[in-house]
Amino acid sequence: MAASVPMPPATGFPAEGRCSYYVEKKKRFCRMVVAAGKRFCGEHAGAAEEEDTRKRILCPLDPKHTVYEDQLAKHLKKCNSREKPKPDFFIQDINAGLKDETEIPEQLVPISSLSEEQLEKLIKKLRKASEGLNSTLKDHIMSHPALQDALNDPKNGDSATKHLKQQASILGNIEKLKLLGPRRCFVEFGAGKGKLSHWVDIALKDAEKVHFILVEKVTTRFKVDGKHRKKNSVFERLQIDIQHLCLSKIPLLRERKLPVVGIGKHLCGVATDLALRCLVETYAASCEERNEEPLAKRIKNDKTEKEINTLAKEGNEKNVPEKWTPVAGIVIALCCHHRCDWRHYVGKEYFRALGLGAVEFHYFQRMSSWATCGMRKTSLEASNITSKRKDNQNDDSEEHDDGGYGITDDSTNSLPGLLTIEEKKKIGHLCKLLIDQGRIQYLQQKGFSPALQYYTDPQVSLENVLLTALPNHSSSPETTA
Repeated sequence: MAASVPMPPATGFPAEGRCSYYVEKKKRFCRMVVAAGKRFCGEHAGAAEEEDTRKRILCPLDPKHTVYEDQLAKHLKKCNSREKPKPDFFIQDINAGLKDETEIPEQLVPISSLSEEQLEKLIKKLRKASEGLNSTLKDHIMSHPALQDALNDPKNGDSATKHLKQQASILGNIEKLKLLGPRRCFVEFGAGKGKLSHWVDIALKDAEKVHFILVEKVTTRFKVDGKHRKKNSVFERLQIDIQHLCLSKIPLLRERKLPVVGIGKHLCGVATDLALRCLVETYAASCEERNEEPLAKRIKNDKTEKEINTLAKEGNEKNVPEKWTPVAGIVIALCCHHRCDWRHYVGKEYFRALGLGAVEFHYFQRMSSWATCGMRKTSLEASNITSKRKDNQNDDSEEHDDGGYGITDDSTNSLPGLLTIEEKKKIGHLCKLLIDQGRIQYLQQKGFSPALQYYTDPQVSLENVLLTALPNHSSSPETTA
């Protein structure tokens, strides 16, 4: 017998030339185009009696869709989930860091399974390692006129307004560091829909030779890339894991040799470390080895002496870098320290100098989720929120300050009764600060002047720390203790 077709409501018909299968979950007919003379698309053909003789099976490359068994070989050659040829800028694990088998901890128990003595010992190590660090960062909460109209739009909901406030502050910080200017390439890591690059592009107006590279490892819906039609801006989206990205092999950067500004909004855990290594280790080092031609010389080749003098006089106004550098600056909003990974972490040397290693790092990055434990919902509430996010496919949520719903072994009620909620939050913040301090030292060793600052109010986002860095020959931001 053929599979039964769910019954549609009393009124309503499928669009002409579209599948007649009624999708109960979506309360509408399937919108796939059907072949001439057919009522159902290939996916739902099994519901029709005339298709009952042919068997459909799950695609071995992606079980989310099915295929006729007798057409499997043909399908595998064109399936969108098939492995595609790797581009030149894909180099396996180029930004992964060195893997030292002796440092990888064995199976570790969850924090909730630690004894009170073990937990106290860990916290004592954390506090000793954090001595001398300034746990209260400076406020650099800013805005930018490019987002003023959007911020004042009465149609915005709370979520949209929060995102806009964060984007406005990141943009304001980029401008304060004199990175918002012409003749450069903005690389947005963890780009998602690409909204941060979108606002940078709007803020730059008609600036010359501005390029954007949007790096995102997953397919993203509702991208804003297509909204950009300015002749002076070029947008390129790369679907690749940062771990394998070699910027110096991207044709646009190889040919144009523009200084890069690395940006990101809520760059999750390990992705921050991969991005930092991608920028200041693999890219900057490869450019220096090739002895790239300085920007000033390239400008001189294209412009008259009068134009060069004008550029020199208006250097501050137009934000033209005084000295060319492969990486002009870094502005990244940090996120999800509980998703960091020891192998990829750039601050290993800092941890080792403090007498800490992979085991302590493992527990500290798990404990970092305590920084948001005061905002935890019950498991039922968390489940409802997750369900709502899945239902709303056009949700503007791009941040991960969910109180660590993914940390099932570290829940507030499962720990020994040693700590209050406030104490746990302070320890969580110390863990975040210590991990970030390792990143600060790494950037300093690579010739940058880095800084950490609060860029938005915790009521807007619990993940409210911004990491910035300029090469040492530039105007340096204020560094942390």
